[in-house]
Amino acid sequence: MATPLLSLHDLVIHIPERESGEPLDLAVHPGQCWGILGPNGVGKTTLLHTLAGLRAPRRGSVRLAGTRLAELGRQAVARRMALVFQDHHDGFPATVLETALIGRHPYLRAWDVESPEDLAIARGALARVDLAHLEHRLIATLSGGERQRLAIATALTQTPELYLLDEPTNHLDLHHQSRVLALIHEEVARDGAAVLSLHDVNLAARHCDHLLLLYPDGQACWGATDRMLVPEALERLYGQRLARGQVGGVPIFIPH
Repeated sequence: MATPLLSLHDLVIHIPERESGEPLDLAVHPGQCWGILGPNGVGKTTLLHTLAGLRAPRRGSVRLAGTRLAELGRQAVARRMALVFQDHHDGFPATVLETALIGRHPYLRAWDVESPEDLAIARGALARVDLAHLEHRLIATLSGGERQRLAIATALTQTPELYLLDEPTNHLDLHHQSRVLALIHEEVARDGAAVLSLHDVNLAARHCDHLLLLYPDGQACWGATDRMLVPEALERLYGQRLARGQVGGVPIFIPH
């Protein structure tokens, strides 16, 4: 099998209140979309930040296309991996287009300015998330959903192979939830890969082909979605009884 885009080797994330956790040994290959499921506070965001190299693990390592993340420069990582945060804190005034162009920074040298090609990539990404008409708006004037779509557009502008997305459907209405997840699928279909944390089990069932379940006690399990989405595992995950149904051949879960 080809070298995975992302691989975790005996990885234990660092959560101060937890002394240990299940070591993670898994690989994310081109064409795969992985979902991370678990209750609040279980470490989904911490895991994504660790995979991006923003947090050191308690033990183990992360490899990007076969190379240890710690051995790669940040610019090299940013050319292959994009991270969409759950929350957005904008310290300086900027327009929508200027913010999307941040995705081109890994490709610029010191004192370079964005080229016409960079502008075309950013504008194309804004169009894909229905924000092209707002390119001159200041980001401080955007709604929560518009700001989230701009974060997705900035990641698209980065043109990475691997997307790490922390709650990418936050603040989005139903139409834009579907649109953003469809965009992720388009990127994955181009030999990319995605790892996204979700709270909605039904979105995971519909859009992810692999799942990682993180339990409050530090245990974890992972594998193909059809093997992970069983009521017993999900009820233990969330401490909630669930009823299972099916719509269009896809399982759905609702609180019992």
